[in-house]
Amino acid sequence: MIEPAVSSDAVATPTPTRGSVVAWAFWDWGSAAFNAVVTTFVFTVYITGSSFGDEDVISAQLGWALAIAGLLIALLAPITGQRSDSSGRRKFWLGVNTFIVVAITIAMFFVQASPSYLVLGLFLVAAGNVFFEFASVNYNAMLAQVSTPATIGRVSGFGWGMGYLGGIVLLLIVYFGFIAPEVGLFGVTSENGLAVRVSMLIAAAWFGLSALPVLLRVPEYRAPQSQRQATVGFFASYRVLGHDVARLWKTSRQTVYFLVASAVFRDGLAGVFTFGGVLAASVFGFSAGEVIIFAIAANVVAGVATIAVGALDDRLGAKPVIVTALVGLLVSGLVVFFLHDGGQIVFWTAGLALCLFVGPAQSASRTFLARLIPAGREGEVFGLYATTGRAVSFLAPTAFAIMVTVFGETYWGILGIMLVLLVGLLLLIPVKAHQQQIN
Repeated sequence: MIEPAVSSDAVATPTPTRGSVVAWAFWDWGSAAFNAVVTTFVFTVYITGSSFGDEDVISAQLGWALAIAGLLIALLAPITGQRSDSSGRRKFWLGVNTFIVVAITIAMFFVQASPSYLVLGLFLVAAGNVFFEFASVNYNAMLAQVSTPATIGRVSGFGWGMGYLGGIVLLLIVYFGFIAPEVGLFGVTSENGLAVRVSMLIAAAWFGLSALPVLLRVPEYRAPQSQRQATVGFFASYRVLGHDVARLWKTSRQTVYFLVASAVFRDGLAGVFTFGGVLAASVFGFSAGEVIIFAIAANVVAGVATIAVGALDDRLGAKPVIVTALVGLLVSGLVVFFLHDGGQIVFWTAGLALCLFVGPAQSASRTFLARLIPAGREGEVFGLYATTGRAVSFLAPTAFAIMVTVFGETYWGILGIMLVLLVGLLLLIPVKAHQQQIN
């Protein structure tokens, strides 16, 4: 098994315990509040509805808002990761950014079902995405603190799986407790979007409480003495980053190659979830309620698969897991495409098969990179991981839109997403999985 390089003067860290692993993974469990409820199935669906204006226009405006957020993340994520590495305050910044997201989610309660509140809703979604990604950079960097080289795959898979399972529980609560009934819990109705707005308060509390274990249980990271840097100004940090990236290219080119390959196939993975609901509704005739039921089932499959495959990651390595998952996604996606006239049973079977492979690919991608990073550089490189992902985040939506526009049928968009996954797979195959020094 490959072991990360460790500086000779690295500070000894406590042996990871089961309690610290569970505490760390509970952040993933809570993050479903933002991933599933805010950005995928509830709040963004709410603000792109007819209550806020022309749905096509609003969808485009949401796309632009998220594009601006992606640009900010691409510019700022590696800097925030780098500064948290050098200052030794990863957990501190994880907490700060997490609770900014919690505050933003609470603010979504005030977005009433009226066109005059659209700008506020779009701003909150975009801002939430920015700070959620900042928090994720530090959270991913902490993976090395709660695992060993022999367990990193299982720990990463456990975290991803907890995220999917947390999404299931929270979607069940908000859907059956507030959104589906005419009169939900505490007498909440859908009038003026109240059911969705109250769901945002539930999501905020869910994330805030779930983030507490990692902040209270996992020790703060302390940078090795040789890697501590004098505090520099914000803009000077870009100069430091430029030097670091140049050194990364010279001394660990395989890491750079993987950052590029993973950016492409991770965008394809995101496209599977982003457009899954659209395909279910427009091609296979799912109702809005049936889409959420499918989403719950999809999270179950993805969560169980991710946790189960984590052990294979440790035994076989991350790259075989990623390659197998991408091939499985391509096969399942082509089944959905060619059998699109087969009714809902086709989407239920092949669609769930897609979900079987998405989680393992995401988790193994994180562990592949974590094994390449020497101690003390996790935040910086995971910041680049976020940046490269955002830099190509237009690929899957563009490929989907081009195929639908050219052929005039929504189901052709499936091939667009599959094309992105195929390119990512081809870029990954030549990448070598051996340790690279980037000190």
